[in-house]
Amino acid sequence: QVQLVESGGGLVQAGGSLRLSCAANGGTFRSFTMGWFRQAPGKERDIVAGISWSGDTTYYAGSVKGRFTISRDNAKNSVYLQMDSLKHEDTAVYYCASTGIRFGVPPGHREYDSWGQGTQVTVSS
Repeated sequence: QVQLVESGGGLVQAGGSLRLSCAANGGTFRSFTMGWFRQAPGKERDIVAGISWSGDTTYYAGSVKGRFTISRDNAKNSVYLQMDSLKHEDTAVYYCASTGIRFGVPPGHREYDSWGQGTQVTVSS
């Protein structure tokens, strides 16, 4: 089992940027497909972006495509989410998650088995 710790959330004005980081401990990080999810109050936990174990394949939700960029550094056991042109509707708790599924990037949260504690992102309009 891998332990995941997110950092980098905060309060930002609309149009601004934030970079989230997720550090992994335990497990074999380079073998995991990684995802960033978010959950706003009263809403489902939805995938924002995902990246394959090799970094060759990425997935983005339509609402963030062109604004967010996911990346990973296997040497540092870390995955990142660069968020630009932030909008008020991006406000949510953001979670990092891992899965042992290695074919593509699964979009559903039930396919991920390790989760971080979450970091709050608040975008003021």
